[in-house]
Order: sequence, then structure tokens, then C-alpha cells
Amino acid sequence: MVEEFIKEHSGEFKKRALWENLPKRMMYQTYSVIIEYLIDSGKISVDTRSHICWIWNPNLVRRYMDDDSLTIRDG
Repeated sequence: MVEEFIKEHSGEFKKRALWENLPKRMMYQTYSVIIEYLIDSGKISVDTRSHICWIWNPNLVRRYMDDDSLTIRDG
């Protein structure tokens, strides 16, 4: 539910306002855990104005993973 709402409203809300506008109520602590997971997994990001934005693009990731000319390096 949270992922779908963020996808539909990417960049519109800050963290608290997003929680207040979710279609169903949930505890803020649970919501915070979900947001942290989505940030850590690279699906969302927070811009300079603190708005939450959906950034995950599985088609782009798949295209890069299938490109044999690209390699993964350890930092």
C-alpha cells in the first residue's frame, strides 16, 4: 500500500504528510520502518525539500544487468 501510494504521488509529500494521506491508517512506527526499508533498498529517495520520491526503475536495472559490456567492480 505504501509503495503504490508513493509511486502515484512521487515528490508531492514530505514524510509526515504522506503518512497522513495514506488510504488506510497505520501506526507511524510501522510506517517509519517501511520508509527506511524503501530508502535502504533504493526504491525511494528524499529530495532537498524533504519530499519523498519514487526512484526505482526495474526495467533500467534489467537492461544494465543484461549488458555484457558492463562489469561490477568492488569499490
